[in-house]
Amino acid sequence: MEIKEITKGYQAEVNYQKKMLQNLQYWLQFFLATGAIGFVLCYYFYSKTVVLFILGVILLIIGMLGSVIIVYGRHRGKQNLNLLIDDYQAKINYLKKQ
Repeated sequence: MEIKEITKGYQAEVNYQKKMLQNLQYWLQFFLATGAIGFVLCYYFYSKTVVLFILGVILLIIGMLGSVIIVYGRHRGKQNLNLLIDDYQAKINYLKKQ
């Protein structure tokens, strides 16, 4: 393979990985908003309406768990992106030495 083909392939993969990390950012915002709505429902309807309080607790739990999972996914995704870039650099350096 030529260096140009390898570079083009790696650039496409890096762009795809960055797009997926951006999608995870949107999901993180969604789960944080869900948790915030749940918190507000819990706060305002603590002793007034049991149904809305339970709904708030459920939304708060879903928001928290979803946020934790998404943050872990973003962390691993960034690690994988860095590994991909390092692998690209190693291959390019190897091919240039030959």
